[in-house]
Amino acid sequence: MKQLKATIIFVCLAHIGFAQNFGGPKKGSAVGFSANLVDFSASVPKVGKVDPGFSLMYWQGITSHIDYSIRYNGLFTDYPKVAGVTNSYTNEFEGSFHARLLENNHLFIPFLTAGIGIGSYGKNTWAPYVPLGGGFQLNMFNEGYLFLQANYRATLAKEKLDNNMFYSLGFTQNIHSTEAAPKMAPLPPVPVVTDRDHDGVVDSLDACPDVAGLVSLKGCPDTDGDGIADAEDKCPTVKGLAKYQGCPIPDTDGDGVNDEEDKCPTVAGVARYQGCPIPDTDGDGVNDEEDKCPKEAGPASNFGCPVIDVLIIEKIKVSAKNLFFATGSAKLLAKSSVSLNNVITILTENPGFKVDISGYTDNTGKADKNQLLSEARANAVKTYFVTKGVDESRLNATGFGSDKPIADNKTAKGRTQNRRVEMTVRNF
Repeated sequence: MKQLKATIIFVCLAHIGFAQNFGGPKKGSAVGFSANLVDFSASVPKVGKVDPGFSLMYWQGITSHIDYSIRYNGLFTDYPKVAGVTNSYTNEFEGSFHARLLENNHLFIPFLTAGIGIGSYGKNTWAPYVPLGGGFQLNMFNEGYLFLQANYRATLAKEKLDNNMFYSLGFTQNIHSTEAAPKMAPLPPVPVVTDRDHDGVVDSLDACPDVAGLVSLKGCPDTDGDGIADAEDKCPTVKGLAKYQGCPIPDTDGDGVNDEEDKCPTVAGVARYQGCPIPDTDGDGVNDEEDKCPKEAGPASNFGCPVIDVLIIEKIKVSAKNLFFATGSAKLLAKSSVSLNNVITILTENPGFKVDISGYTDNTGKADKNQLLSEARANAVKTYFVTKGVDESRLNATGFGSDKPIADNKTAKGRTQNRRVEMTVRNF
């Protein structure tokens, strides 16, 4: 049973020791620190009273099986070998060689140690010693190492230092790897680069190698700056769009509204109607902007409104001639009512009709008074219509005074004809 246990332990240790992916066979440069215990009461290897300390270490591989290390040990101890010497802290400097059975690229490696050291164990009490021992190294994936050591340190100055035991647990971090640098394949010869048109695009990539152009267009020129190379631009001197092969958006009907915004691209129109002609809702040949009756057909001579029957026009004119006022006044006489009511009937039957009422006088008297009288008489007629239910918006009253006479003011008959009110019917 004991032999079986020993075999299992040996196999496990052998497996741990096998080479893994832990770097090269030789250790690189590494620095680190350790925690230490020293037993000065041990004349032979044993554990007695121990004093704590620390080390700063530098390790370096010499071969794939031999390393060397340099370390500074700081020791907190009251150890005195020389009588009368007191001490609380000891400085030690030590150099050692470490022999490994296995190469450095194994996970777990035992090693043996031998070296030389010197320490100060009191004022002016320096004593040399020889560290002998061994330990184990744990490879931390070639990034660093964990060390466990035990050394028997034999004194070389027995009057100043006793033989002692030294125990250490430390860690070092790699600062330089000894792995061989990968060999670099030779670089291929650099090809000769030419740029005949000196536009910054090499000839091998230049679609227009003999004409200077733009990098963004593979070395081809763009005269109009629309982002389309001249060779592919059907309008190379005018900025355009790619979907029109470098030409501007077309205007088929030439009305100044391009086809993309023109709702009537084949018929000339105006921008405010999105490229369409001004509409003519009633189809009378007078467009809606000039047609005062856009929903009723009529000739241009009547502003696009239907022509009013001549008989109606004449009835209103006759009615206007039969209006009577008190002399020098705007008061309508009762005998005017028949004529006025005839006009009201026409307006009621034709709600689209409007009437312009114009008042005139002869030139007798002052012009300003004649002007006021003409206005008053025109407004008297308007007021009569409004009181009979005609909407005021359909009536327009204006006075012209003695202007626009229709007869000679030098005769009584002529002055009578000039004192008048005219009514003109319209449907716009």
